[in-house]
Amino acid sequence: MILETERLILRKLEDTDAERMFLMDSDPEVMKYLGTPVKTVEESKEIIKMIQKQYEENGTGRWAVIEKESGLLIGWCGLKLLKEPINGYVETLDLGYRFIPEFWGKGYAWEAANATLKYGFNELNAETIYAFADAGNKGSNYILTKMGFENTGEFEDSGVKCSWYELKREKYI
Repeated sequence: MILETERLILRKLEDTDAERMFLMDSDPEVMKYLGTPVKTVEESKEIIKMIQKQYEENGTGRWAVIEKESGLLIGWCGLKLLKEPINGYVETLDLGYRFIPEFWGKGYAWEAANATLKYGFNELNAETIYAFADAGNKGSNYILTKMGFENTGEFEDSGVKCSWYELKREKYI
């Protein structure tokens, strides 16, 4: 599976992406709203294996985002099938994204998320796609509302106040 935008390629994560994943997930600024930064490349390898398993079991998952110009993995974006309840939802598609800080503020998250949403609605035939973000994460909350997601409430996830978002097919297309 490969999706392409003007500046990006979205593809399945590969074992060779571990170093760039580590660069991203070990950065305290990246992980500020997400949890504890990883400490080793081995942890990043395990995360990639977990995501690869999601591809096999669920037919979808987070994808590597590659900047065409540099050929570098700059983050990930994709749809994850929620298998454990989050905010009471399960067996639903959750949009997520994460980028290396030097690529923040360049529109890459919006570009990758937009391609991912098109895939979710057009190829996976989703009626609704969900997303959530730490209520304090202004950047992610801004991107989700810019994409057309509706903030439908707040909930706590592991003691953290999060905003819950929904985007219905008819509102997107």
